[in-house]
Amino acid sequence: MSTTAAVDPGTLRSAAVEVLRRNDLGTMTTAAPDLYPHQWSWDSAFVAIGLARIDVPRAATELRSLLAAQWSTGMVPHIVFSPSSTDYFPGPDRWGTDEVAARPAGYRTSGICQPPVHAIALRHILDRGRENGGADAAEAERLVAGSLDGWLAWHRWLASARDPDGVGLVEIHHSWESGFDNSPRWDGPYARITPGPLPPYRRRDVLHVGSAGERPTDTEYDRYLWLVEQMRSVAYDDAATGSTVDFRVRDVFFSAVLAAAAGTLAGICDEFGRPDDAAEQRRTAARFRAGVAGTVDPATGLARDFDVRAGEWIGAETIAGFAPLVAGGEPGLLAAQRALLRSARWAGHPGLRFPLPPSTSPESPDFRARTYWRGPVWPFLVLLLGWAARRDGDDALHADLRAAALAQLTDLTFAEYYEPFTGEALGSHAQAWTAAAALEWLA
Repeated sequence: MSTTAAVDPGTLRSAAVEVLRRNDLGTMTTAAPDLYPHQWSWDSAFVAIGLARIDVPRAATELRSLLAAQWSTGMVPHIVFSPSSTDYFPGPDRWGTDEVAARPAGYRTSGICQPPVHAIALRHILDRGRENGGADAAEAERLVAGSLDGWLAWHRWLASARDPDGVGLVEIHHSWESGFDNSPRWDGPYARITPGPLPPYRRRDVLHVGSAGERPTDTEYDRYLWLVEQMRSVAYDDAATGSTVDFRVRDVFFSAVLAAAAGTLAGICDEFGRPDDAAEQRRTAARFRAGVAGTVDPATGLARDFDVRAGEWIGAETIAGFAPLVAGGEPGLLAAQRALLRSARWAGHPGLRFPLPPSTSPESPDFRARTYWRGPVWPFLVLLLGWAARRDGDDALHADLRAAALAQLTDLTFAEYYEPFTGEALGSHAQAWTAAAALEWLA
C-alpha cells in the first residue's frame, strides 16, 4: 500500500483537538455538532481512545458518563440523550424508554445497543495513564477499579441475552445495533419486513448532509421505525423482543468486537486481581472467536451474518466480512483475510484515492460510492482494523493503514465517511470519532 498525500502532523493534531473540544458537553461528547448532538455508545469508546492521547481524566469521564446510563440488565444503550438538545429524530419520546424499569433514573436513552468496543477504550486509557504517570495513572486506575463490574455485566448480557443458543454469535434486532445502518448486509432481512401503521414523523438527518442520497432512503427509515415500534410494544423485554421483532440477525462483526473486547477485558481483570473474571472473559472471547471463524464462506473468504428469521446466510461483500481480523484467531485464516484485504477487490483496488477498505467492495453490485454504509470509507473502522493488526503482530499492515488514514484526513474536515475514489468528505463533518482516530494514528 502507498499514499499520495503529505501529512502535517502539527496542523492535523491541532484541528482534531479542536473538534473534540467543540463537541464536548462537559461529561459527554456529541458524535457530531449538528447531525448527532447526543452521546453514541461506540462513538464514545473511540472518542475516549482519542481523548486519552490529550487528556486522560476527560477520557475517563467519557466512559464513566456512558456507563452511568447502563440498564440494570447490563445493556449499554446506543444513545444517551443530552438534555441540551432536542433537534434529533428519533428522540427519547419516540423510543418510549422512560417507563422501562431497567433504564436508570435520570437518564433518557434509546432501547437498543451497539458493538462493545468499550473494553478496548478502557485498555487505551489505562495504558496512556500509566505512560504519563502521576495523577493520570491514578485516575486511569480509579476508572478501571470503579467501572470493571459494569463492563463485565455488559459482556455477560450480550453473551446470554443476545446469544441464548450459545453459538458464539450476537443476535441483533435492528440494523442500528450493528452500527452499519443501511449496509447491503441487511437488504434481505429488511426486504421481508412490511411495516405496520407508524406515527407520523419528520426526518432531520437529511438536513445536515450535502445530499439526501448520502443517507438511508425513506423506505428504509419506515422499516427502522417499525422495529422500534415492535420493541417498544414489549417494553424492550429481552425474551419478548426475540419473538416479536421482524429483524433477527446473528451479526458477525458485532460478535468479532465482543471477542476482541472480552479478550482485552480478561487482561485487565488479571492486572486488577480478578482471575475468575479473567477466565470467564477468555472463555467468552474463545466462544465468539470460534463463532466468527465458523461463518467464513470458503468461496469468498469473507465472514457472513446469519438471518435467523429466514434461516440463511447473508453473503454481501462488505467490510464486515473481515470480522476475523478483529476477533483474532487461527493464523492461517488471518493471513488469508489480510491478503484479501490488500487485494484489488478491496484496499488494493486501482481506482481508490487512498488504499483503504471501503464499506462495500467496489466490485460488488451493491456498491454505492456516496451512500453511507454502501461504499464510503469510515475512518474509525480503519483504526479498529489497524489496532487489531498491531495486536496480532502485523506491523506492516498497521503501518500501511496508518499512512493511508492520515493522508485521507489531511483535508481537516474530519468527515463521518469519505467517497473512496475521489476522497471527498461526506456525511457529517467535525465527527468526533474521526478526530479521535486522527489523534490515535498520530501517536
